[in-house]
Amino acid sequence: MQNAIDHKLKSMNIELPQSVMPVANYAPYTISGNLVFLSGALPMKDGKPQDIGKVGKDFTIEQAQATARLCGIHLLSHLRAACAGDLGRVKKCVRLGIFVNSAPGFTDQSKVANGVSDLMVELFGEAGKHARFAVGASELPFGVAVEVDGMFVIE
Repeated sequence: MQNAIDHKLKSMNIELPQSVMPVANYAPYTISGNLVFLSGALPMKDGKPQDIGKVGKDFTIEQAQATARLCGIHLLSHLRAACAGDLGRVKKCVRLGIFVNSAPGFTDQSKVANGVSDLMVELFGEAGKHARFAVGASELPFGVAVEVDGMFVIE
């Protein structure tokens, strides 16, 4: 049975990929009470890392925003798994952490973060507004341009 969030995803032309278990010794999410803590999500397509390189050198801000949005889509796939397939259980996006593989001198990490922040607000409305941090990193796993983690309230 589809809920309002499923319908919204469809209207946004977003199909969430299957949540895939990590190959390392950690979980894609953990639940404590009504909080879901999501591990970092990478920009993946067909099981392969996308957008390899540094923002400010290999990618523009706009391209990196699209990468952050792709990370958010993968974050949502793990959130859906944490909610036993029902994203209608999500009550609030509490916090997002955005890591940007930054070229030396690049200081617009917050603009890159808007790619995933805008996705959450577009999908969840007022409940999608969140606290966040956006930091530059010298390298990220597989050399990807962006990684995103998050925390959500569920019922």
